[in-house]
Amino acid sequence: MIKFDEQKQLDSTAGALTIRKEIERIAEDVAGRGYSNLCYLGIGGTYASALQTQSHVQENSGMEIIAQNAALYNTTGNRRIGENTVVVLSSVTGTTQEVVEAVEKVKALGAVVIGFVDKADTPLEKLSDYSIRYPQNEQLKFFMLADRLMYLAGDYPQYEKQYAEYDRYLPQALVDTEKAADEFGKRFAEKHCEDAMHYFVGAGNQYGSTYSYAMCYWEEQHWLRSKSIHAAEFFHGTLEIVDKNTPVTLFMGEDSQRPLAERVKNFLPRVCGNYTIIDSAEYPLVGISPEFRGDISHLVTHAVTQRIDAHMEQINRHPMEIRRYYRQFPY
Repeated sequence: MIKFDEQKQLDSTAGALTIRKEIERIAEDVAGRGYSNLCYLGIGGTYASALQTQSHVQENSGMEIIAQNAALYNTTGNRRIGENTVVVLSSVTGTTQEVVEAVEKVKALGAVVIGFVDKADTPLEKLSDYSIRYPQNEQLKFFMLADRLMYLAGDYPQYEKQYAEYDRYLPQALVDTEKAADEFGKRFAEKHCEDAMHYFVGAGNQYGSTYSYAMCYWEEQHWLRSKSIHAAEFFHGTLEIVDKNTPVTLFMGEDSQRPLAERVKNFLPRVCGNYTIIDSAEYPLVGISPEFRGDISHLVTHAVTQRIDAHMEQINRHPMEIRRYYRQFPY
C-alpha cells in the first residue's frame, strides 16, 4: 500500500476519542447555562462537516441546529443566531478569514463559541469561549459534541453504549476499511484520473462527505473538475445529463436517508455504463452494532476515498498539498 501508516491512523482516531471527556465537560457546562439553538459555522470543508452534523442531529433530536456558511452569514446574517446560541467551529490554522469575521459578529451578539482549533494563540482560538486542540478528525469531533448535547437533552439514550463500542473498536474498524479498500482505490484512480467531469451523489450524513469530496478533494487538491449532488435532487436535473459514458459515483450510507441513495442506485444501471457505488454497508466494522453503523458511515466512506486519493496523487504526480491560488496571494 502506498502512503498508509497504519499505526498513525489508529493513534489518530483513538486520540480523537480520548478528548471526549473534555468535550463532555464543555457540553455539560454549556447545557447548564442554557441555550436555545446550536449553530455549526464553517466554510468549505468545515461547512460540509456542519451539513453532516445537521443531518445527524435532525435525525435524532428535536434540537434546533443550524449549518451556517460563514461567508453567507457575513453578508446576509441569520436572525436565529443570537445571545442564546451555541456556535461550533473548526479550523486547522485558526485564521480562516470568513470564519474569523463571522465569529466576531456572533460574539458581539453574545453567542457562546466552542472552537476545535488545531493551532494555539490564533485568532479563532482566542475568540472561542471554549477551545479544544486536536488535529484532524473534524467530523468525529463535531459528532461527539452534538451527541453529548443531545444526550444531555434526553434525545440520545444510546450515547454510553455507542461510545463504549467506538472507543474499543472504531480505530481498528476504520484502519481495516482503508486496507480493504486499497485495491479498489487503485482501480478507481486509474480509471478516473483524467476525467473531464465527475459527478458525486450522496444523501444523509453522506451528503456533507459528497460535497466536501467533490470540492475540497477533487477540485482543490487534485485539480479535477467535479460536482456534488444530493440524492434527493438527482432526479430533478442531473439525471438528464447522465449517459452511458458519464462518470458518476454514488456514496451510500446506512442512516435514514439511505432510501434516497438506493433510488439513484436502481436508476443508474438503466442509463449509465460508467458509474461506481461506494457503500459503507460493504465493510464489516467488527465490533460495531448494526444500530450504530449509520452514524459513522461517513467515516467509513472517507476511509475508502483516502485510498482513492493516495493512488490518484501517485498516478497524476500531483502532491495534494500544492495549491495554485488558495492562500497564495490576497483575494
